[in-house]
Amino acid sequence: MSAADGALAREALAAEGATAAAPDWLDMGDAMDFTVTGIAAARARAVLEAALPGLDVIVQPAALPRRKALLIADMDSTMITCECIDELADYAGIKAEVAAVTEAAMRGELDFEAALDGRVALLKGMDAAVIDQCRRERVRLMPGATSLVRTMAAHGARSILISGGFTAFARPVGEAIGFEEVRANTLLIENDRLTGKVARPIIDAAAKRAALLAAGIDLPATMAVGDGANDIPMLQAAGLGIAYHAKPKAAAAAHAAVRYGDLTVLLRAQGYRRAEWLA
Repeated sequence: MSAADGALAREALAAEGATAAAPDWLDMGDAMDFTVTGIAAARARAVLEAALPGLDVIVQPAALPRRKALLIADMDSTMITCECIDELADYAGIKAEVAAVTEAAMRGELDFEAALDGRVALLKGMDAAVIDQCRRERVRLMPGATSLVRTMAAHGARSILISGGFTAFARPVGEAIGFEEVRANTLLIENDRLTGKVARPIIDAAAKRAALLAAGIDLPATMAVGDGANDIPMLQAAGLGIAYHAKPKAAAAAHAAVRYGDLTVLLRAQGYRRAEWLA
C-alpha cells in the first residue's frame, strides 16, 4: 500500500460527502488507518473496495473495542489451506465428486448436514490410518494463522477453532496453531475402518453461532473468521466478522472481506503493528 492509495481512498470518500482524517501508518508501506465520519460503515466499505482494487479494506465502528478478546475461527480453507474431506476422498479416488459437493455446500447451495452425511457415506470402509496419512501429507497451516492466534493470546484473548470438518484434523491443527479450544465433528470408526457416518450432534452453522454466543465475551469484543455459507451466522453475530478468501455469500454477509492478504490482515484490523506479532 502506498501514500497514493491513501489519497485515492480519501478522495473517494470525499466524493460521498464523508470526511477522512489524515492517515496513520500501522507499518509504512504496508497498512494504514484513518478515521472517517459522515458515511455509514457499509457504504464506506463499498466505496473503498471500489477505489482500492487489489487491497484489503476493513471498516469498523470506532466505538467498538479495536483489539478483540475472543477469536472464533473456521478451519478448512481458513486456518488451513485445504478442505480435509476433499483430500480424504482423493485417497479413495473420488475427490472430484466430493469436492463438487463441498463447493456447493460452502456456497450455500446445499443443506450442510445432508451434504456432510452424503460425502462421509462415500468414505465408508476406508482404512482409518489414511486419516493420519492425509493429515501429514496434505494439511498445511494458512499463512499468518499462528501469528494471529498467538499474538492475540499474548494480549489476553481467548481462541476457539470450530469446524464442520473432523476432530482427527482439527485437534492437531488447533494445537499446532495455539488455539485454546477445539470443536469439530467426529468420524465414526469400527474395526479400524470408517463407518461412513458422523457422530451427532454435528457442528453446523447454528452450532458455530451458539459457540460464539456461549463464550461469555461481550459480542463487540469478539472476532469471527470463516469462508463458507455455514460461517455466516457466526460472522454476523461477532463484533467483527471477517470473510477470508470466502465464497460470495459469506463475503457479502460479513462485516469485512479479506481477499488478497493472509491472516495477519486480522492483526492489522485490530491495530497490531508488525513489531507486536508473534511468529
